[in-house]
Amino acid sequence: MARKAIVRVAHWTRTKAELADLARRAQTGEALPETDYQLGFASAAQLFDELTPARLAMLDRLKGLGPVSIVALAGHLARDSRQVQIDIAKLLDLALVEQDATGLVCVPWDEIQIQVTLARAKAA
Repeated sequence: MARKAIVRVAHWTRTKAELADLARRAQTGEALPETDYQLGFASAAQLFDELTPARLAMLDRLKGLGPVSIVALAGHLARDSRQVQIDIAKLLDLALVEQDATGLVCVPWDEIQIQVTLARAKAA
């Protein structure tokens, strides 16, 4: 099974319902399906504040390179090593990137999906 990360705008009511369903299923002893890594943001604006165009480009390049040092990654991106380190730290916090004991970073996911649904607001 492919390991997948799903990044999405996750409204609290939906997330709460999903968690309650999982808890109910676990309490009844029901086998829980393998799940993808899910990362939720409160809004599209927040999602794209965290996953900037530079960070998305970094994920894409890193996915193609495989495990690499931050200095080497900076070279491949033609970016300053210090700024790449800052972006990698954020991607590590979001669990979209992993770093091994030797300092090499990689994207552990076979696939990363970003889901943003924009809907018309209901009239008051």
